[in-house]
Amino acid sequence: MITGTLINYYFHCRTQCWLHANRINLEDNSEDVRIGKVLHEISEEKAQKAEVKIDNVKIDKITKEYLVELKKSDSDPEAVKWQVLLYLYKLKGKGIERKGKVEYYEKNHNTKSEILELNEQNEQELLHVLDAITQLINADIPPPPKFENKCKKCAYYDYCFI
Repeated sequence: MITGTLINYYFHCRTQCWLHANRINLEDNSEDVRIGKVLHEISEEKAQKAEVKIDNVKIDKITKEYLVELKKSDSDPEAVKWQVLLYLYKLKGKGIERKGKVEYYEKNHNTKSEILELNEQNEQELLHVLDAITQLINADIPPPPKFENKCKKCAYYDYCFI
């Protein structure tokens, strides 16, 4: 099953998506991943609510109006958008209608947010994306990495480029 992490990685980096899906996990040594996990823990303590698990996805928080996703930065909003749309789709399948809200915790301790809604058009696009991810992760080998500036901070950098 496709998780929020996989859909995020698909938009962030197809090579990373394939590697993670095929259980080649190099993130345990990543400082950025550790920071993200700590931010999630702090946010959970503030809200006094734990993550909500539905099927194969973990939702950071649900309120009466929103499904809330917490992120360390807004460095890849397109990837986060599709991750939230996947969560909204999963909720819809359970009969729960919400809007999505992404809260970004920037380095200067400011918080900004973005509101997303699942509509007929992006739901159809999501279904195509899920099919594309399934094809990608079932391939025998990963796609070749494409070097970008964001690669320098990636936990998979050594695997792809050294």
